[in-house]
Amino acid sequence: MEKSEVVLEVRNLSKDYGNGPILKDISMTIQKGEVVVIIGPSGCGKSTFLRCLNGLESIQQGEIILDGQVITAEKTKWTQVRQKIGMVFQSYELFPHMSVIDNILLGPLKAQGKQKKEVIQEAERLLDRVGLLDKKDAYPRQLSGGQKQRVAIVRSLIMHPEIMLFDEVTAALDPEMVREVLDVMLELAKSGSTMIIVTHEMQFARAVADKVVFFDGGDIVETGTPEKFFTNPETERARRFLNTFTFNIEEKEG
Repeated sequence: MEKSEVVLEVRNLSKDYGNGPILKDISMTIQKGEVVVIIGPSGCGKSTFLRCLNGLESIQQGEIILDGQVITAEKTKWTQVRQKIGMVFQSYELFPHMSVIDNILLGPLKAQGKQKKEVIQEAERLLDRVGLLDKKDAYPRQLSGGQKQRVAIVRSLIMHPEIMLFDEVTAALDPEMVREVLDVMLELAKSGSTMIIVTHEMQFARAVADKVVFFDGGDIVETGTPEKFFTNPETERARRFLNTFTFNIEEKEG
């Protein structure tokens, strides 16, 4: 797929909680249909970066531009922006007192004012797409972690966002449930969805990414294609990081 239309641009973004910078002068461009995977050690600013993109964290410096419009201005209506920038969290964020279908319908009915009949049809189609149509009347407590995460993905997809953010969505899952969620994300990538994914799943990152961005200490240390990054990283820091992952994988397999 040819990717030339810029959907999201980040210019010189900095974030500081008051005890030192979390993000330092981050710049990045995301094109339509592009899958960008952000990797790096814990605490390096990956998740904070995603939360800044979605207005869940304020920034001290820089601009975030969506479809040519600066969305970091004071007048930004983030409830409207978040309809264009969907986000799936590690912790699902499903309402426990609502059924699967009602969790999914809430956004398009309340925020977008759509007709219930058409939204139900789309919700059922999306649930079928992720293998969960038979769970539409179940409640979150009746679902596995992997099933909850797939529902959370459907809840975001039904808003028709221009870009999807995934924040370590498999981190809280048992290993057996990780694959079912990653398979859904792979299918989304193949269908042309624009995505920014924070993950520690290196094999998945290599398989799904158009571009890999390596964060460390709040900086972008290296950016490249998955083939280049995983086989011949340019920086010593990236090499050390990947070597640690290789060692850990070998230990687990042993």
